[in-house]
Amino acid sequence: MSSLDESALRRLIDRQAILDCLTRYCRGVDRFDRAVLLSAYHPDATDDHGAFVGNPAQFADWVFEAHGSGQKRTNHVIANHTCDLDGDVAHCETYCIYFGLNRDDSIDVVGNRYIDRFERRNGEWRIADRVCMVEWHGGLAESSHPGLRAAMPALMTNAPNTRDRDDASYMRPLVVRRTAGS
Repeated sequence: MSSLDESALRRLIDRQAILDCLTRYCRGVDRFDRAVLLSAYHPDATDDHGAFVGNPAQFADWVFEAHGSGQKRTNHVIANHTCDLDGDVAHCETYCIYFGLNRDDSIDVVGNRYIDRFERRNGEWRIADRVCMVEWHGGLAESSHPGLRAAMPALMTNAPNTRDRDDASYMRPLVVRRTAGS
């Protein structure tokens, strides 16, 4: 393999490792999995979420309290992503759409961007510093479609949907145990 091919492959591997880290962050927040969330950060990182600034452990405490008291469910969905790699440092901008099912069953939607400096230390990419910038926010009214409203309870019972390691996403191996009509 030529050095050009090796360089391109290294960049692809690095970019994928960074995307995997971003996805791990979202999963950690949405599943209330402290270990997974903290694995997205270097221990000496700083996170600035506007209403919060602190280290990863403090951020985990803050975000779990905020989402635990305010929402029944959350989804952080990663979208557009730019990544400027420079050796063991990467500067990234990642769009995120946040959906929160609130305790009163209203739904919040937030568009934000994560502005991150990643560092590769000991061969592993993690967040070294983060600024979360909220771009817009709004809410969704409950669906007025009677069929969807009636079907929703059944649509939400196919697997454990929890904010911990009992969630279906942790099942290894994943095995569907239900049958049609059950």
